[in-house]
Formats: sequence, C-alpha cells, structure tokens
Amino acid sequence: MHDPISDLLTRIRNAGQAQHSDVTIPHSRLKEAISRVLKEEGYISDVKVEGDKIKSIKVSLRYQNRRSVITGIKQISTPGLRRYVGAGDVPRVLGGMGVAVLSTPKGVLTGVEARKQNVGGELICYVW
Repeated sequence: MHDPISDLLTRIRNAGQAQHSDVTIPHSRLKEAISRVLKEEGYISDVKVEGDKIKSIKVSLRYQNRRSVITGIKQISTPGLRRYVGAGDVPRVLGGMGVAVLSTPKGVLTGVEARKQNVGGELICYVW
C-alpha cells in the first residue's frame, strides 16, 4: 500500500455508504490521531485500538436518520504532492460547516484549533 491515509479515508467513506456500523483499519499512530480528531468533532462515534502485536483501529460510524453523518471526505495532501499551509492560511471548509484536518508540530489538529494555536502544517483532508 502506497498511501495509508487515503486507505483510511476510503474505508470510512465506503463503510458509511454501505451503512456498516463499524470498520476495521490497520493501525498507525497518524491514523489513530486522525480518527480521534474525527471523534472529537462528532463525525464518528467511537475509536478503539485492538490487538497487541498486530494492532488495528476499530472505528464506529455515526448515522442520523439512516444517513451517515459524514457526507463528504476528501484527501488534500498526497504522497506525490504534499500540501502545506501557514498559520494564517488555514482554510475554512464549507464556510465553517466542515473540518480541515492538519498535521502540525503540536499534533493532529482541526483547522479551528490550528488557527487558535497559531500553527500551520500539512493539510491532510477535508471532512463535511
């Protein structure tokens, strides 16, 4: 697998469209941090790390009126073209209705938190 972040986002998108209650993803610390940010923002209901030697992440999805809470998820930074933004250039997604996820020196943050802490970083994805 060349791009584990796109794998994470695609698995979440596909599980939401198929109305699965949860999805299992191979573990990495970055994927775990992204999942925890999505949980804090209310897009997914729970994140659990399972296993001892070979870990996996179990993500429980949220639904509202039998429709996934995540209506769209788009990867911005790719292995072939990394996208970085400064502290003053952090984008707003759908006028504040969505969330930009950034990898910063202070950890994985939302766009709002990055603006508050005045840090920039790699723009991982948009979720709305």
